[in-house]
Amino acid sequence: MSSDAQIRPADSTGRRARKAVIPAAGLGTRFAPATKVVPKELLPVVDVPALEYIVAEAAREGLADVLIITGRGKSAIEDHFDAAPEIEDALERKGDKHRLARIRRSTDLARMHYTRQREARGLGDAVSYAEAFVGDESFAVLLGDDIIDERDVLLARMLDVQAETGGIVVGLIEVEGRFISLYGSIKPAGEVVDGVIEIETLIEKPKPEEALSNLAVIGRYVLPPGIFDALRRTELGARGELELTDAMRVLGQDGVPIHGVVFSGRRYDTGDRQDYLRAVVRLACEHPELGEDFSGWLAEFVRTLK
Repeated sequence: MSSDAQIRPADSTGRRARKAVIPAAGLGTRFAPATKVVPKELLPVVDVPALEYIVAEAAREGLADVLIITGRGKSAIEDHFDAAPEIEDALERKGDKHRLARIRRSTDLARMHYTRQREARGLGDAVSYAEAFVGDESFAVLLGDDIIDERDVLLARMLDVQAETGGIVVGLIEVEGRFISLYGSIKPAGEVVDGVIEIETLIEKPKPEEALSNLAVIGRYVLPPGIFDALRRTELGARGELELTDAMRVLGQDGVPIHGVVFSGRRYDTGDRQDYLRAVVRLACEHPELGEDFSGWLAEFVRTLK
């Protein structure tokens, strides 16, 4: 990490963030009609809803309080993380301890909190609803479209870097060519040192020819509480939405340090149908109960396509 990254007392207590915010208010139109009734975040990746993977990731890193920002028609999310007495009783009577434990897992992962975004006005607007929950502490934001394999480290490193620098920390991946237009793009202020890079500025979803680098922001952020004031000072973007990327740039212009942690591990993007299907297949092949049989069937099926 650059020696220029200094602790800024106004932005950090020097303590690791303890709370997580998960925006989950999107309409999921790309997955219609499956998402007409079922929230996109609850679509199963093999046999676990995508959102449960995200909450479990937060819980593993000590983020015991998790706020999910939902919208109208998403009450099933709260139900999923609540107890299910009827199902639990039925499994207990059957003596099915394995499935009972799996049902109870979602209830016991973390202390769950909920609030509703009134209308879909962008990621920045969604995050602004977390201000009362967060208070004056730094916090993590995890997007439900990005599943990080639990065998790989990203969020833990980000939390450590943010506790040290007191500023903004984002997760980064290297992308090629036109794909940068799907992400935020960062302008480096130096070289990658021990997986961390200082960031001069960042922009949201640029055209490939306008990209600042090939390093793209993925759905993991650790933010200081000053982000809420920055959101209030940020103008709406071209799509009429309040972009979190724009607010982070505002905070950077105030002198708050921005760093990125470059990730090269296993990441499963469930944001569109093709990537969602790939995520299901990959995780199904590694599933402790289903993987061996499924992998064998898949190999045979692929041979029949040739």
